Amino acid sequence: MTRLAVDRPKSSLRLSPHSCFLLLLTLLLSACDLFPKTRLQRVQEEGVLHVVTRNSSTTYYEGPYGYAGLEYDLLSGFADSLGVKLRIEVPDSLSQILQRVQDGEADLAAAGLSVTDERKARLNFSTSYQHITPQLVYRYGNRVPKNLDDLHGSLEVVADSSHAERLRALQQEYPDLTFTENPELSTDELLSLVWEQVIDYTVADSNEVAITRRFYPELRVAFDISKAEALAWAFPPGDDHSLLDAANTYLNGLKESGELDRLLDHYYGYVADFDYVGTRRYMKHIEERLPRYVKYFKQAAKETGADWRLLAAVGYQESHWNPGAVSPTGVRGIMMLTQVTMKHMGIKKSRLDPQASIEGGARYLARIKARLPKRIAEPDRSWMALAAYNVGYGHLEDARMLAQADGANPDKWAVVKKYLPLLSQKKWYRKTRHGYARGREPVRYVENIRSYYDILVWISDRQRSHERKVLPPLMIDAPAL
Repeated sequence: MTRLAVDRPKSSLRLSPHSCFLLLLTLLLSACDLFPKTRLQRVQEEGVLHVVTRNSSTTYYEGPYGYAGLEYDLLSGFADSLGVKLRIEVPDSLSQILQRVQDGEADLAAAGLSVTDERKARLNFSTSYQHITPQLVYRYGNRVPKNLDDLHGSLEVVADSSHAERLRALQQEYPDLTFTENPELSTDELLSLVWEQVIDYTVADSNEVAITRRFYPELRVAFDISKAEALAWAFPPGDDHSLLDAANTYLNGLKESGELDRLLDHYYGYVADFDYVGTRRYMKHIEERLPRYVKYFKQAAKETGADWRLLAAVGYQESHWNPGAVSPTGVRGIMMLTQVTMKHMGIKKSRLDPQASIEGGARYLARIKARLPKRIAEPDRSWMALAAYNVGYGHLEDARMLAQADGANPDKWAVVKKYLPLLSQKKWYRKTRHGYARGREPVRYVENIRSYYDILVWISDRQRSHERKVLPPLMIDAPAL
């Protein structure tokens, strides 16, 4: 066999180490172009979830115990599940919120957004976490409209809102319907303008109405303008659903575990039963009675570390700020204490002395709170202490024990308040250490105080500033729910 000898030329592709590095880098960059990172990967690598929202009582706000709101709690849990920090920004308008997400300048919008056809054409939406009903709102004392053909006056809604979209669609059925889209004001602000009779009507979601009417008792719902609508998170458009899928997994997990129901109950459970007469009387008493005792509540708060507005709310629930109040069971004074309790709190003056009663009640509440396990965080810690103030610490512990035995979380008020009423049923109280109790009473007691407290917080905040407070961008290590 003949073999041919071939002279092989020396390779011209022999590269220097520097050239090899550049070639490798080029190949890596090309691979990145072929396989771009998903949105979820970018969020996790950057370590930040960038969210836009509204500053409102139904979404995100700074409360007495820190940042709060349904959206805030949901977002905190989601960021924690991803192992990243949460960055919250509040654009000036709803239009800007939607545009920021559409342009990809934010990872998502969590702003109590209804899922509508117009929005679905612009954005991707998560699974729903709440359902609300859009309602036409007017002020009591004005003529009650029967339908959208029966409006007499000005109707304003938030610009680019689902309400504006729905009203545009309804104009086909009600051709005489006219309304104004306000690009500057929020729903909360429009509701206040209706109450002040600057405008005649607005449209607000049922959850916003339920919360706001406690502050503006004369607000009324004329009728619903549509059926219930789903609220969801909005994500940038496109085929990259990685972050959206992670959000759906997280939200569905909350639904299955019952945690979502607990959050909804935490924010809305205590405002469901609105008492116009009681609320209006309370507002009147704030003006006429509270000024006499404010300094005593503030002094007691300074001594015990409590919020004076919470102590004042307790005093109102107990006696309507009547220092001479006496109950059939023998408790007396603004904070309705027994003689024994006053003695144990080191108070020697009469229970009918306003300052002494308030000081005794504040000390008693602080002592109860100190007995609770340290792991119970605010505001649940305060709500449970209030329940024990009303029904006794032992009965509170019995309810917590029943919750724990049932596999529920005994450190959450939204859970424990479901077990307290069981203490009036033999089937349940015979399993407890302290036996029978009228367990529904402390639940109603706490929920009333929460409403009184919210109103006092709202009024005192308004006194500090007549303008709506806009929160700065917030970066936090998201806590677990």
